[in-house]
Amino acid sequence: MGRISKLPPEKWDPRIRAAVQPENLTDLEQGLTRFFAHCPEQALGLMQFGGALKMNRQLPERLVELVRLRIAFFNQCRSCMAIRYSDAVADGVDEDAVCSLEKPQEAENLSDAEKAAIRFGELMATDHLAITDSIYAGLREHFSEEQIVELGMTCAFFVGFGRLAATWHMVEELPEAFQKAEEIAPWGEDKIQVR
Repeated sequence: MGRISKLPPEKWDPRIRAAVQPENLTDLEQGLTRFFAHCPEQALGLMQFGGALKMNRQLPERLVELVRLRIAFFNQCRSCMAIRYSDAVADGVDEDAVCSLEKPQEAENLSDAEKAAIRFGELMATDHLAITDSIYAGLREHFSEEQIVELGMTCAFFVGFGRLAATWHMVEELPEAFQKAEEIAPWGEDKIQVR
């Protein structure tokens, strides 16, 4: 059971309903919106920011999904770990790639660019002050300045809201493995693909 009550779509601000169109989504796909809807103005602002990160993305969907899942592991956000976004799956995220996240720097099926981005996300989630000039130099070998800024903003979004979601313990709609275990990983377990 979650620690914050979910607001049903019929109680959402009409602007949120219009933006999300919950009637076309499963409960799980409605995700955090069910909680954020308690604060409509903030929810709308957050949706704008999240939408801008997604719609104007320069980074590959596969890379972003792998970074998201590695951060989710450190956040222990169960809903984040259980979900695979369909656009990332279409861009090559399969369970072999996800399993590589257990030891990403040793993985043969991850590119050097993916490894650099995953390492950055990992440090954002675990020890942000360890992100030194050398980490940024490594990113610059693969990414433009704009892409590095995008990666940083995306990781900050994942770290902050993933940690918040983990504290809300939203597990009711997840596969059983994600509901019960003390610590869990996105690799080797059931997953749910969403839009």
